[in-house]
Amino acid sequence: MKKCNECAYIFDNQEWKCPNCQYNPNLINGCLSFAPEIIDKVESYDPIFFAKLAKVEAKNFWFRSRNRLIIWAIKKFFPNQKNFLEIGCGTGFVLSGLEKSFSQLQLSGSEIFTQGLEFASQRLNRTQLFQMDALHIPFEDEFDGIGAFDVLEHIQEDHLVLGQIYQALKPQGSLILTVPQHPWLWSQADDHAFHVRRYQSQDLKRKVQEAGFKIVKMTSFVSLLLPLMILSRFSQRREQENYDPLNEFKISSWLNVTLEFILSIERQMIQSGVSFPWGGSLLLVAIKI
Repeated sequence: MKKCNECAYIFDNQEWKCPNCQYNPNLINGCLSFAPEIIDKVESYDPIFFAKLAKVEAKNFWFRSRNRLIIWAIKKFFPNQKNFLEIGCGTGFVLSGLEKSFSQLQLSGSEIFTQGLEFASQRLNRTQLFQMDALHIPFEDEFDGIGAFDVLEHIQEDHLVLGQIYQALKPQGSLILTVPQHPWLWSQADDHAFHVRRYQSQDLKRKVQEAGFKIVKMTSFVSLLLPLMILSRFSQRREQENYDPLNEFKISSWLNVTLEFILSIERQMIQSGVSFPWGGSLLLVAIKI
């Protein structure tokens, strides 16, 4: 079901024009835009990073490993879902992995910044893309699954976003989240990434449950690499001039392959039932009840 962002009217027409108030979202670069008025006002991210990320994601161990973990979680817990929305899809790297892994899954991706959607549209073949504010999702009981991958940490009102996701999911719909973990790992990298928080596992669990979800899987990941991450992040505690937050992705090819191999071992452990208590990130899988 569609939900009009102007008058909150719920309707099931194929077109987006609201039958009640006649509101009709505009197109920006070929994508429906539900919140064009806030594009230049949002300070949760710097869209200049989209171009830089688009160059490194496909080869970097962290992005590749996270994609494999997300794909495993969908196959494991929600193999029969028919449609899936990614909130904050950025350059479309996660969705590109989903396109290849789920040929029958109807995919949608939203992003508040049109710059990200420009890169995503070049990368994707069959995903519907639109510009949207996650605080005002224009759907109700629409999706079998919704994911937000390293997005919630950018949003002050994360509990409101979780409520909007709950509204947009069908009964028994799936929620999949990844977020950075451990406030004590905060460093200059978080400042430059426009993070509002790094999560404690119990804090994320509480917010998801308060939104109405039942958690079916929760684990840390990037756990086997946590000692290296601690060294890296603690070295960034001092303010550095001309700091480049993407420097941590600029590593040698042999190190990149080695770290990806270690995370593949970690993923196999998670797939076998291990839930890590510590790690650089958290994966949470839940259902709407």
